[in-house]
Amino acid sequence: MTTTDCPLCRDSGGPLVWHGQRLRVIRAEEPGFPAFYRVVWNAHVAEFSDLSSAGRQHCMEAVAVVEQALRDHLAPTKINLAALGNMVPHLHWHVIARFDWDSHFPAPVWAVPQRPRAAQPEAALQALLPAMEAQMRRALAQWAG
Repeated sequence: MTTTDCPLCRDSGGPLVWHGQRLRVIRAEEPGFPAFYRVVWNAHVAEFSDLSSAGRQHCMEAVAVVEQALRDHLAPTKINLAALGNMVPHLHWHVIARFDWDSHFPAPVWAVPQRPRAAQPEAALQALLPAMEAQMRRALAQWAG
């Protein structure tokens, strides 16, 4: 895949929460999972090992900042982290707040649903996102210096 073919090179990949020199954080628009974020490396690289040691550390620190914001503001049952890249071979980490009421829990978000979607808890969670994202932006800006 070339950078002109890559959807994460062509645009942000979703609503932009924060943009830094080396990476960005976007909210993924995945139905049923309102607290699904991606930490996307800005340069087109396919694998985590393509980064320098300092780049790998920088990337994982950003993942940790995003995870901590989700934990602090949303109190999820669990946080899922994944860097698959099978569909879009551009380095990005999925950071997903999971709840015992979500349609797929405890299975992965890509598995078969375990139950119908829970509209009321999803809406309540969606209402918390603006304040959580504001805190996430502050934490990322402070961390990035």
